[in-house]
Parts: sequence; structure tokens; C-alpha cells
Amino acid sequence: MKKLFNTNFSNEGVHFMLLVLRVAFAAFMMVHGYQKLGGITAGGEVQFGDPIGVGPVASLYLTVFAEFFCSILLLLGLATRIAVIPLIITMLVAVFIVHAPDGFDKKEMGLHYLVVYLFIFVAGAGKYSIDHIISSNLSRRR
Repeated sequence: MKKLFNTNFSNEGVHFMLLVLRVAFAAFMMVHGYQKLGGITAGGEVQFGDPIGVGPVASLYLTVFAEFFCSILLLLGLATRIAVIPLIITMLVAVFIVHAPDGFDKKEMGLHYLVVYLFIFVAGAGKYSIDHIISSNLSRRR
């Protein structure tokens, strides 16, 4: 019973869960980005919203950049803190601009992503990432 309420944590457990969180949420978001990327590669007229006033084409490209390409970086743990910034911005736009008039049920998924991306921004990629390899190599050179 005492273990259930123990507030200590294992660093290895945290690093492993950062890996799980990064990979899972990157893969989930890549699905959304891949669908939009298909719209770009298919050609034709762009049918996309313009929530921030940069035009539908630019909005679509920015969204695909965040949802697909930044998710690849997140999955790899490469430039993780930089990669989640466009994802955070995309979720802020989705929740507070695109779905502003909608109920919580429409905003909830975006808020879930937003909270996870904010956590990853603060915590970093963890030990099981390319960022960690780069950081370790830089530390050895000093």
C-alpha cells in the first residue's frame, strides 16, 4: 500500500515515458498532417480555412509543416523543443480561433495535444532521443 502513494520516481521511467509520449503523439499528429499533405500533393484548388489571415494556401502549408514535418522531428527527438513550438501554435490556433465558437467537445482533443506539447517543451526529449546524443557529444568536446 505504501508504494501506491510513493511520490518518488525513477529517472529511467521518466525517460522511457518521454519516449512513449513523443512517439505516440508525433504519430497521432502525423496522421492529421499526412491527410493535409495529400491535399497539397493532389493539386487543385486549396479548400482550407484562413484563421490567422495569411491566406488559405499559406495556412495549409503552415499546418502541414507543423503537423507532419515537425511531428517527424518530434518522433525522432531531434530539435524537439524547437519542433514543438509550431505544434503548440497550431493547437492554440485550432482551439482558440478555429473552434472558438464551438463547445468543449470540439476543443478537447486540441487541448490534449496542447498540454502534451507544452510538457515536452518544458521537459525536453529525454534520454532516448537524437537530442540526447547530440548533447552528450557536445558535452564530451568541452
